[in-house]
Amino acid sequence: MSSLVRIAKRLVRRVVPPKLVYADWTGLLEREPGWKEQVAGAKGPKVLFANIGGHVESSTLESLLSVALTLRGARPEILLCDEALPACERCSVAGVLTEGDFVRNGPQPDFCPVCFEPGQAMWSQLGLPIRRYGQSLVPEDRRKAEEIARSLPVEQISQYVHEGVPVGEHAMAGALRYYARGDLSQEPHGEAVLRRYLEASLLTTLALTRLLQEGGYACVVAHHGIYVPQGLVGAVARKLGVRVVNWTIAYRKNSFIFSHDDTYHHTMMAEPVSNWEDLPWTEPMETELLDYLKSRWDGSRDWISFNRNPQEDLEGIETEIGVDFSRPCVGLLTNVIWDAQLHYPTNVFTNMMEWLVETIRYFAERPNLQLLVRIHPAENTGLIKSRQPAEEEIRKAFPTLPKNVFLIRPDSRISTYVTMTQCNAVLIYGTKTGVELTSIGVPVIVAGEAWIRNKGITSDATSRERYRELLDALPLPGRLPEEQVARARKYAYHFFFRRMIPLEFTEPAGWPYYHLSLESLEQLRLGRSAGLDVICGGILHGTEFVYPAERPEGAGFATLSPERLDAAVR
Repeated sequence: MSSLVRIAKRLVRRVVPPKLVYADWTGLLEREPGWKEQVAGAKGPKVLFANIGGHVESSTLESLLSVALTLRGARPEILLCDEALPACERCSVAGVLTEGDFVRNGPQPDFCPVCFEPGQAMWSQLGLPIRRYGQSLVPEDRRKAEEIARSLPVEQISQYVHEGVPVGEHAMAGALRYYARGDLSQEPHGEAVLRRYLEASLLTTLALTRLLQEGGYACVVAHHGIYVPQGLVGAVARKLGVRVVNWTIAYRKNSFIFSHDDTYHHTMMAEPVSNWEDLPWTEPMETELLDYLKSRWDGSRDWISFNRNPQEDLEGIETEIGVDFSRPCVGLLTNVIWDAQLHYPTNVFTNMMEWLVETIRYFAERPNLQLLVRIHPAENTGLIKSRQPAEEEIRKAFPTLPKNVFLIRPDSRISTYVTMTQCNAVLIYGTKTGVELTSIGVPVIVAGEAWIRNKGITSDATSRERYRELLDALPLPGRLPEEQVARARKYAYHFFFRRMIPLEFTEPAGWPYYHLSLESLEQLRLGRSAGLDVICGGILHGTEFVYPAERPEGAGFATLSPERLDAAVR
């Protein structure tokens, strides 16, 4: 590629929309007397924000939390990648780099500067310490990482563990995300890309090990908690006994999900039922929940939605896909094949496609039942468009679909909710829709890693034999019993209103970006924002990330008293 082309590409990338939504702290901090003194005088716990500068969404929220923690006496520090890694989660085959460029050179020199430089510029406004991956790496680290990544047999990479850290698992997850596929078998450069991610995983591990051993951090905060480098950040911190907090943007507008010690993908499955099963249930809570669940049909109260204008006419739906809702019908909801490909101890099937193919084969032998497969709309409308469509994989296994199996394509406007409510039961692998369906009485069978698993609400497959027993019991005699629906609604309320913590000063700015709407730092002090108090308390001393929305007075001190919060920063 000529130097002129490289310069042109860089100039184009420097004017992308994310530049417009980076948090601007300069004016606000200049109006606030004593900010520099607050930073200099803080003597509380050290908290490391492992940030990816060019990831505008995480930079926005984590800068907010850094300021709020500083106002509570803590000592936040920021870790940025200073163009030190040969691959990361910001890279994709359909993104800013061609595959050839990436295989030869990694993200440098074209992409890294437009990630690191704007991120560093934003973080520098706060005057907080900024650490860099490159500062924690020595030449021997690079030699070691390059040698292992080059020489390890490819079939061993995904299972490779380096000094107790599962670097291979996260390297594979990173490569799958790069290609937006569930496997690399069809990618000519797949092995080269995987080796790049392995090298990046090793470098992240070595850098974080050195930084955390020397830094004296009480907690590490990282967005998402998977892929490269964030998955390795958590793995190293856990190995060294440093508390980990992961977070993600939630469904409801202005809200976020936080979790302790592991990615929320894992912790939401293992969360104790004691967090919600004894909630005192009231009519206003039920009304609030059901109103919100109905809004989910068109996404009007969410900032994440994949079908804003759904087709809800049953007759039209039957005509479009050929299903007959007057006969027994079982629904099936897919996930995006490549997304969050991690190891789960409860896995019955190797992956979602194995489950999907086996399920279709089963229903081919049950002509008395119709199977209605809803392919996830995010294959088309997600931030990363899938390059391994579920329908394509299904057609490979079944060139001619069984006559009783019907597909709803990802680009169809057909309402998932309308179709699934017509079904006798719904089969899911990892989708969150199981939370909603059980709340309106629809029986759900879980075959994978759905968050609704282990809650005493769904029928959970613990083995292939158990899964087949659950299918053999179809069709079921009716909807979920009343007491089970009541339990499902308590969990749904907990899930959507208590685990999704609201921050009132975040404003949508075109998914996935959001602005901060702040007039004064006073809005971020202890006792001013209920949701912020819950989040900061969890980061500082490990209390549950649960917002007690059921309490009319709000969450400010419902779970975190001022004394407990103050104790964390003394």
